[in-house]
Amino acid sequence: MRRVVVTGIGLVTPVGHDAETSWKRVLLAQSGVRLITKFPVQEFPVKIAAEVDAFDLGPFMDAKEARRTTDFVKYAVKASHEALTQAGLLPAGSYNGQDATERHGYGTSIGVGIGGIGEIENSTLTLEKSGPRRISPFFMPYAISNMAAGVVSRLFSLKGPNVCTTTACTSGTHGVGEGFLYIRNGMADVMVVGGSEGAITPLSIGAFASMKALSTFHENPSGASRPFDLHRDGFVMGEGAGVLVLEELEHAKKRGATILAEMIGYGMSGDAHHITAPSPQGEGAQRCMSAALRMAQISADQVDYINAHGTSTDLNDKYETAAIKAVFGHHATKVSISSTKGVTGHCLGAAGGIEAALTVLATHRGVIPPTANLRTPDPDCDLDYTPLLPRERSVRYALSNSFGFGGTNATVIFKSFNT
Repeated sequence: MRRVVVTGIGLVTPVGHDAETSWKRVLLAQSGVRLITKFPVQEFPVKIAAEVDAFDLGPFMDAKEARRTTDFVKYAVKASHEALTQAGLLPAGSYNGQDATERHGYGTSIGVGIGGIGEIENSTLTLEKSGPRRISPFFMPYAISNMAAGVVSRLFSLKGPNVCTTTACTSGTHGVGEGFLYIRNGMADVMVVGGSEGAITPLSIGAFASMKALSTFHENPSGASRPFDLHRDGFVMGEGAGVLVLEELEHAKKRGATILAEMIGYGMSGDAHHITAPSPQGEGAQRCMSAALRMAQISADQVDYINAHGTSTDLNDKYETAAIKAVFGHHATKVSISSTKGVTGHCLGAAGGIEAALTVLATHRGVIPPTANLRTPDPDCDLDYTPLLPRERSVRYALSNSFGFGGTNATVIFKSFNT
């Protein structure tokens, strides 16, 4: 099988519009959660989220298209531009790929969980108020989830595989994993992979609130997302995009690319248990992590860091802890673990892409990001979750988990690169 390396990273998060800013805020454990500004929240039982601040799309997309493009597509385009620029596959300042050679071996695999739910809400209101003739012709193209991958493919001349994984909160990790397999198996040389989401809307906030899944810690929004903390009361919805450029090793070396890490493992599993709750003791997560370790051909005690799914919900945090103990055995107490959702909130379909990027940075820079707001550890979550402060540590192998509604699980593994 061909070796796959990471040559670029791009991030749009609630704490930064680029990878470096986002990374610094994550290391400082500075939460991006605040009162919702996207719509009036007076009547909503949940009034907080981790929103992405507005940014100028001028360098990446022409103004006319930007006005009609949905948030999750904008986030994916911005993050992809940064990743491709860092990888040296896009001239600085360019956005439309016109200088690129024919890129038949370059593809994209960007996961999206919900997609254009805001466009669905608004167009439904238009239909009810004004009738079908007033529905925008751009509604359908920009509401469907695969448009993030589609627009990125078009703007950057990526003419290879063009796919979207839609697997709830695992979408981004599946997006990374599928792109990895395409390169490994010879279907592409370069893949722009990750996840994107822009679903902080009245309907989605109201729906998750009705499930009692969201935190209502309104008195201190920045402290609301509390993975593995005894006093956690639900997840906080976030948004954004995380994109990686994956590349076949020899292709990257031939053009002199800087290699950030190597991707070596990908695991998937299904709980076959419940539509929303994880399987008891994280049985599905256990099989998923074990599958990734087998593909990577490493043992559990070689892993130095785990970026946990860590949603700040009762069952997820408890069962992920149990799953790590089952898979890692005595090494579970020695591996460094953290959930970066304490800073970013839970970015749904984007979470896996964002967290894969942060995992690569941890591996490349030898720093374990902290779990923000972890002040009173839950006795059932008694592993080393790196509370509050980052920690310098040499990271040879690192693992990132994502689990989603429908009982879908994914794990990816990266290693520090050496030739």
